[in-house]
Amino acid sequence: MAFHTINGRSVAYRLLGSDVNPLIVLAHPLGMSQAVWDDIIPALLPRYRVLTWDLPGHGASQAASGAQITPADLAAEALALAELAAAERFHFAGTSIGGVVGQQLIAEHSDRLLSATLTNTGAVIGNSDLWNTRAGRVRQEGLAAMSEEIVPRWFAPQAFEESPALKAGWCVQMGRGDDESYAQLCEMLGRNTFSGKLSGKNAPHKVVPNKGKVQLFGGSEDMATPPATLEALAAELDGAPLEIFDGVGHVPSVEAPVLFAQKLIAVLSTGSNYDVA
Repeated sequence: MAFHTINGRSVAYRLLGSDVNPLIVLAHPLGMSQAVWDDIIPALLPRYRVLTWDLPGHGASQAASGAQITPADLAAEALALAELAAAERFHFAGTSIGGVVGQQLIAEHSDRLLSATLTNTGAVIGNSDLWNTRAGRVRQEGLAAMSEEIVPRWFAPQAFEESPALKAGWCVQMGRGDDESYAQLCEMLGRNTFSGKLSGKNAPHKVVPNKGKVQLFGGSEDMATPPATLEALAAELDGAPLEIFDGVGHVPSVEAPVLFAQKLIAVLSTGSNYDVA
């Protein structure tokens, strides 16, 4: 793991693999860390250079400042790290809030994308009341106390049966996060949606040459962003292809890493039928 200062804040990242390979940037879900990608990275490295990073106040990244966090701020981190890797264009994959980062990149920086794989996310996730309530509770109760309530929503029941220690492990990880950073990211999700911002007709600024590809994935057991949320996002993206993984919850890279790696590599290798721009 290495560190890079972006807008005055230390950001923890990993840059793995040969610099002759195309870059893929991976963005993790809220409350987790870049460790969610550990089980798929070995499958990617033979053909891709892999960059992962921790969101503000997550993992080993410095906590957020007092300013409101925006999707543009998070996308700027991805772009700064891609520039650090000397990659003018790159593949992107993001889950949950990581998928929100991907939507920001599609909306404003599609010329930088070779492809975008968005999983378990939505143009609208929940609602402002839900996120503002959670932000208030986190500030009052703390992530460690709330992790027992939140972590079970990330995974399908089968995942806990196959790995009994899964819940405890991620509760520990979540509890180590920065309460204020998490709360600010909750408020960001309540404030910002991508409805009407992603289709070609509503985003005429998109760059047409050298089009990249978009693919959506979801989980049949995902309580946070259920299949209907992914279907609505697909519609916002003018019919981007969507595949729902049966028996999988909110974090396919953890629950079904072999399947997810295979599907992701297929997207990276051949793209889909839907263009970023």
